Amino acid sequence: MFYWVLKTVVLGPILKLLFRPWVEGEENIPDEGAAIFASNHLSFSDSIFLPLSVPRRMTFLAKSDYFTGRGIKGRLTAAFFRGVGQLPVDRSGGRAGEAALRSGLRVLRRGDLLGIYPEGTRSPDGRLYRGRTGVARMALEAGVPVLPVAMIGTDKAQPTGKKIPKLMRIGIKIGAPLDFSRYEGMEDDRFVLRSITDEIMYELMLLSGQEYVDIYATSMKDRIVAAARTKARELQEAALPGTAAKELEEALDAADDTPRAAGRHAVDDAAADIDEDMDDTATPSADEPVEELPRGRRAAS
Repeated sequence: MFYWVLKTVVLGPILKLLFRPWVEGEENIPDEGAAIFASNHLSFSDSIFLPLSVPRRMTFLAKSDYFTGRGIKGRLTAAFFRGVGQLPVDRSGGRAGEAALRSGLRVLRRGDLLGIYPEGTRSPDGRLYRGRTGVARMALEAGVPVLPVAMIGTDKAQPTGKKIPKLMRIGIKIGAPLDFSRYEGMEDDRFVLRSITDEIMYELMLLSGQEYVDIYATSMKDRIVAAARTKARELQEAALPGTAAKELEEALDAADDTPRAAGRHAVDDAAADIDEDMDDTATPSADEPVEELPRGRRAAS
């Protein structure tokens, strides 16, 4: 009930008035039945504007930290995330990925819509990064189609670290559903899961117009943090005692402001993260050429 009050009475009308979101591909949204909406991830606000633009209820899996805050602020935050259709998932243990998978499958088996970010975390630089195979696992196990979704402009409206968004138009492109029934019964084949995930990412690349990078976004975030820290350390060593080097201050600020990926396992989307242990071996160097993804195969309408 709270979900619909926020969407249709409180939050929805205000956001539509201020940001005037446009939607392309509304005809691809199923009127009934379960489906996965696999979206690129540019901003925190993606999880607000995407459900707002879909007539049916959509559920996202979110890290449990959002639901465990203390005091009035913590309770309000938890209420908000539940209100906008987020489910808490604990990812602190080794079986956390499987717990996320089960939570997602419960949503799909109820016949509802599930939102997921295959990249696992927000893009650090606006490019599209390698997808994690959790989306493929759930699509096969639940036997549901996957709709690729491209969020347009959310990174400019609300960049990482900015609490108050800039007023501008937001776009959502919803692609035709992808049918993976030809892989039925092969959800334990890692090569099939990788092939499906790459197919989804190829469609996202076409929809969004983003440059594709065939490494994980979490790996890129680690590299950005490491580079900023190295620069700060070099400037600190070069600075004369007792002087305040402007370059040093800027480097230290950059290191502090860079999104921190606490190891390769710190991702935002719990369901996308279920393949962490089995899929990391295929991560290439950032210096290697980007692999062209196979063209997606759309479901028959």
